[in-house]
Amino acid sequence: MSYRIVIAGLLAGALAACSWAPGPALDGSRLDDNLRAKTGTQTYPVRLVTAEVIRAQIDAVQASNSQVSPARGADLRTSIERYEYLVGPQDVLGVTVLFNPQLSSTAPAAPAAAQMLPTEAAQPQVPLDQNGFRVSRNGELYYPPVGVLKVGGRSIEDVRRMISRGLERDLRDPRVDVRVIAYRHGRVDVTGMVRNPGSIPVTDVPLTMINAVARTGGTMPEADVQKVRLTRGNDVYELDLEALIDRRNGYSDFLLQAGDIVNVPDRLGSRIFILGEVVKPTSLLMNRGRLTLADALAGVNSIDVRYADPRQVFIIRGMRDSPTTPEVFRLDMSQVDALLLSTQFRLEPLDVVYVGTSDAVRFNRVLEQITPTIQTLFFTKELSR
Repeated sequence: MSYRIVIAGLLAGALAACSWAPGPALDGSRLDDNLRAKTGTQTYPVRLVTAEVIRAQIDAVQASNSQVSPARGADLRTSIERYEYLVGPQDVLGVTVLFNPQLSSTAPAAPAAAQMLPTEAAQPQVPLDQNGFRVSRNGELYYPPVGVLKVGGRSIEDVRRMISRGLERDLRDPRVDVRVIAYRHGRVDVTGMVRNPGSIPVTDVPLTMINAVARTGGTMPEADVQKVRLTRGNDVYELDLEALIDRRNGYSDFLLQAGDIVNVPDRLGSRIFILGEVVKPTSLLMNRGRLTLADALAGVNSIDVRYADPRQVFIIRGMRDSPTTPEVFRLDMSQVDALLLSTQFRLEPLDVVYVGTSDAVRFNRVLEQITPTIQTLFFTKELSR
């Protein structure tokens, strides 16, 4: 009898052995946390993914595309045809007076309109002050035959007229040509997911958003081209570079200005999370802002048929006006038309796709947890006889 009591005591000790079991565990004895407390009582309606939901989604996208709002940069659109370079501080100007070489600078005319290669976009310009006239920091140009001219913020044609009027005191009908030898006043910085980040000088050739990205080597595969940020002064705009390239949504290319900062972000802000009873839970990056529910499920090798309930494929996303309030959709994959609908249901950045567990699997998992305890009690009783 004493032998059976010893065995029963050992088995009872084995039941308590979980407190010394190896493996990661957090000591919660010093945590004041009520695990049974409800996190909230609010309920959220679940919308079944149907053809009507898909149709409403398509209509919303089309309506969004037809409205170009200032937040997306509509107020930045400027006519390239009316573009005119304005002289600024530190620019170097070359002046040529026909038939009067003694009044002309000796700089060649070619560099004024020369285009830089993409690899040269971030290279400093060679000083050419000895061949031209530098504009001072306060926007003044000293041209000895005429004197000091206020040229800051003026076009090249304006500067040419100013010099011509000054020379008319000594020359009859002077033929004057003015060109910019070195552009040093304004630059546009291109940063982020481009191959050669750097600064690009603003010249007499209009610099557009597409030009700036192309001259820095183009975007990298990790770039999110639909959320390119343009910083102009204290304002930040989010632009769709792909729409600019495709001329979609009424967009045309945007003209950049001196001091603009173009940042091409990565795609981490355009992730989709797939959790629950899938073969390979993970997060997926959207491809140029596009990813359907079928794409997401295929990216994780589909639902796990051993454990998943195909009627419980949930899509959870934050409301546009309240990101912390979930908007919940459910796809019933047991229906034949649902498989087709999954190829048309467009996911949005930071959506969570959750595949629920079938009731039978949940029951079996409970049994898996309590079966060792039942077996231990059974053998303890048998040994105590």
